[in-house]
Amino acid sequence: MPDLPILVVDDEHAMREGLRDNLEFEGYAVDEAADGEEALQKLRGGAYRLVVLDVMMPKRSGFEVLREARAAGVATPVILLTAKAEEFDTVRGLEFGADDYVTKPFGLGELLARIKAVLRRTESQTASPAGLARDVVEVGRLRVDLGTYQATSDGEPVAMTHLEVEVLRYFAARPGAVVSRDDLLDEVWGSDVAPTARTVDNFVLKLRQKAEPDPAQPRHFLTVHGVGYKFLP
Repeated sequence: MPDLPILVVDDEHAMREGLRDNLEFEGYAVDEAADGEEALQKLRGGAYRLVVLDVMMPKRSGFEVLREARAAGVATPVILLTAKAEEFDTVRGLEFGADDYVTKPFGLGELLARIKAVLRRTESQTASPAGLARDVVEVGRLRVDLGTYQATSDGEPVAMTHLEVEVLRYFAARPGAVVSRDDLLDEVWGSDVAPTARTVDNFVLKLRQKAEPDPAQPRHFLTVHGVGYKFLP
């Protein structure tokens, strides 16, 4: 994995060139895409260590690229570059499967720190002890291989984002325990990212939709009002 390139996606040539030069100076291999369609083609056809993805682009926005890539089973970590700081945009990006975001204009040091933090988090999870990496979680209609991130719901393949699997992994390690939203934010997203409690709620909703026989009457992902959630396998 360390030898795979970082894919930089931005419609501004100067931005791509500047990021490429600085990332290569830091020792990363780099590939580029000038718009959303080119980015999707590259993500579907190749392997990358991480994607730095601009949101505002012609042809396809970064949100569209992220959503379609995750739906196609691409689990590569993604950092969004967004010119909008509103909570709606950042929350939507995280719900689509982004691992982090940086708001333009940003300092190079900030972006490099985010890249290192995301790689440290995602690659340490991938390099978990062999027994844990091969664990399979079966809950309701959902079956997920925590090592390969492959999932089925009612026996049919279903797309799971990296963060959805990590939320499930956290719950599965604590059956019957009450888990607070803050615990999930700290342990799954980490202190380098600033999502909200609403983000956690939306991720639990997605797990219910894929796992629960009746998502409106959950049996496995139970709400503990005023605190968080309890997972019952």
